[in-house]
Amino acid sequence: MTHTQAGSESVSNLPIIDVHALVAGTGDKETVAEQIRHACLDMGFFYIKGHGVDEALQDRLEQLSRQFFAQDLETKQELLMERAGRAWRGYFPVGGELTSGRPDLKEGLYFGAELRADDPRVQAGVPLHGANLFPANIPEFRETVLAYMAALTQLGQTLMQGIALSLGLEASYFADRYTADPLILFRIFNYPPGPANVGTPPSWGVGEHTDYGLLTILKQDDAGGLEVKSKSGWVAAPPVPGTFVCNIGDMLDRMTGGRYRSTPHRVRNTAGRSRLSFPFFFDPNFDAEVKRIESPDLEPVMDDQESRWDRSSVHAFTGTYGDYLLNKVGKVFPALGGSVI
Repeated sequence: MTHTQAGSESVSNLPIIDVHALVAGTGDKETVAEQIRHACLDMGFFYIKGHGVDEALQDRLEQLSRQFFAQDLETKQELLMERAGRAWRGYFPVGGELTSGRPDLKEGLYFGAELRADDPRVQAGVPLHGANLFPANIPEFRETVLAYMAALTQLGQTLMQGIALSLGLEASYFADRYTADPLILFRIFNYPPGPANVGTPPSWGVGEHTDYGLLTILKQDDAGGLEVKSKSGWVAAPPVPGTFVCNIGDMLDRMTGGRYRSTPHRVRNTAGRSRLSFPFFFDPNFDAEVKRIESPDLEPVMDDQESRWDRSSVHAFTGTYGDYLLNKVGKVFPALGGSVI
């Protein structure tokens, strides 16, 4: 850990920002917003501390997740994603998810906002909306995951206020337009140990990619393995106790005309043991049409389509966030795509 300037900390040049003033609603929010602005302009990744999410809840989530993944494959496959249909929830085995067409060296559980069968969106068959699949043999799992998602949803709203302030906007800008009812996607990933050296092809837990939505809030265990593509090359984003890692998604890149870029990242587990990560995606409402922020301070920069990992423009597409997301889903889970889209 290094200290870059008075009162500030960083790891691998990724700043650690104390967001307590935003969470508590008191104190110097402007200073926090300014730190977020610099982080978003420079790296698109930053750590946060002072977030207020209960440590005991986090520990319980990690413990129960290890318990789930330690089970035999047959037991885990009782929650296969196919059983959730259009809700796009449940378990996938190692190699079941693709990045850039290559199987990832990870297994995982997918969750979202818990909706009842009589919810109008569920009754209408809106993709990615519905009930979660929880393991019946781990009784605390359901209540723990739902409590964690509730805490991170609240934190996501708070952090988006800070991002709005960092752009010179009203604190409620995103909530007023996109996130009064956000699309929440939560994942628990287990990366089995991979080879210590990069093979041919590389043994990536997840290959180079950007996230789709507004903001990702990541809890990771102490194994390490996350790498971020900086302007000078790939840098590690190791675990820092008491923090989350945050990064910008494609929709914030789109809204800011490319000023806040969605930064590529990847994972390779060389710890010699399993690695757990808990990415929480705070995204625009499924039906929202994501538009560029109209501000003289946010004149669009050149579209980086040709240099992006997938050669796909986040600025050129038309439609809703749901349209954008479903297009990505079909590439990540080709076998599932037909049942969701």
